[in-house]
Amino acid sequence: MLEHNSLQMFQYIKRDTRDFVNIDPLQTAGALTDAAKDALLEWGDGYSVCDYCGGSLDLVKKPPIYDFVHKSLPEFLGVDEARVMNGARESKFAVMQSLAMAAAEKGSKDNYVVMDSWAHYSSKVAAENAGLDIIFTKKPESEILPEDFAEAIEAGIKERGKKPLLAQITYPDGSYGNLADLKKIVQVSHEYEVPVLINGAYSVGRMPVNAKEVGADYIVGSGHKSMSACGPVGVLGVNGEEAAAQLFRKSKYNKVKEVALLGCTSRGAPIMTLMASFPEVVRRTQPENWEKEVTLAQSFIKRLEDSGKFKLFGQNPHKHDLMFFEAPGFFNISEKTKRGRYFLYDELKEKKIHGIKPGLTKNFKISTFGLGKEKLDYVAESFEEILKKYDEI
Repeated sequence: MLEHNSLQMFQYIKRDTRDFVNIDPLQTAGALTDAAKDALLEWGDGYSVCDYCGGSLDLVKKPPIYDFVHKSLPEFLGVDEARVMNGARESKFAVMQSLAMAAAEKGSKDNYVVMDSWAHYSSKVAAENAGLDIIFTKKPESEILPEDFAEAIEAGIKERGKKPLLAQITYPDGSYGNLADLKKIVQVSHEYEVPVLINGAYSVGRMPVNAKEVGADYIVGSGHKSMSACGPVGVLGVNGEEAAAQLFRKSKYNKVKEVALLGCTSRGAPIMTLMASFPEVVRRTQPENWEKEVTLAQSFIKRLEDSGKFKLFGQNPHKHDLMFFEAPGFFNISEKTKRGRYFLYDELKEKKIHGIKPGLTKNFKISTFGLGKEKLDYVAESFEEILKKYDEI
């Protein structure tokens, strides 16, 4: 029997940041809507929706999972077929493993994929777990270009004697928030008859992105990063009857179960909060609403850069809410103050601002999504006040 004292830490785990201004890129667009909070309470026990499942979760009519997965979600993503997954990484792995298995069945070995050089680590381990090697595009100066993909595919063909199974583009990249030219990258890749996967973990649910409009074969998104759902949960979409049949193939041991989904994926609170927030997600991704987000982000960037104490990395003018700054003013303070590089975290906590990781001062990434002008002004003013407090402005 465990000692009582050893259990005390688990009695109530709390962050104490509920009334903070949150600028964490992993959380801003994942904040639950009021409808999602209600769904979380209603469906938070165990798997909950499994009580209504006849064997295939996506076919459940009540609650309306079927309508969401087979009607609303495909239209939203711009695909022929969609599924709800346990996350974006599981979605990427499902695509890569599906293609690897199809190639293996034809006797093809030593297969590989092409990825942008800013690909998230989860993309790399997804390929590795699927038994695929990776050829990366060259490191860009500011953004990934279509010709970078052409060069990487050419290099792969020259080295391996065959084309890659897949080209993946991260849109936007998770460090700098740079948006590549999706349509041209798809066109270039298709010239080599290579299908394209869009990793939209920071775009699907935040901004307009449609696989059919750019000609992409696959698209994945993150519900807990960008679709106001509790996680882990993600979405997966595919275009083309043959590609969908391969990706969502049924088990030979249980004819209602899809192999790539391990029979079932997200169930319970994650999928129900995803569905509950979906109307708001659709609303905020309308072009006019996304343009407002970009305008606010650009104004925030300009204010920081005009101070002379911050420098934005990546595309400028910026086109996304995720941004990466160099902050020499904060770094200089960290070199002198008693708290060292943790001073900034402490100062922001006092001002009820959350999202910059403890210990980061020299550079950091943040997100402005959904904060609005008043909160963004408060964050900028807080940065200025901290610098002034230490005579850095």
